[in-house]
Amino acid sequence: MVEENELDSTCSISDEELTERFKASIKINQDICRIKGLPIVVYDDENKCAYLEYSDGRREYVKEKQTS
Repeated sequence: MVEENELDSTCSISDEELTERFKASIKINQDICRIKGLPIVVYDDENKCAYLEYSDGRREYVKEKQTS
């Protein structure tokens, strides 16, 4: 049995459909940033850190801010 909350029944959208729409919106935003020449933030699972990816393919890894 699939559990529904009030929001699901109000919008008539399943969790799966909402997830797919969210992923599509992220992809559209990334495409817009690439067209405008703006960097996008990507997470590197292998290195366990985030980086900025520029439209020319260059990657700039984000360094952790050290506090002293």
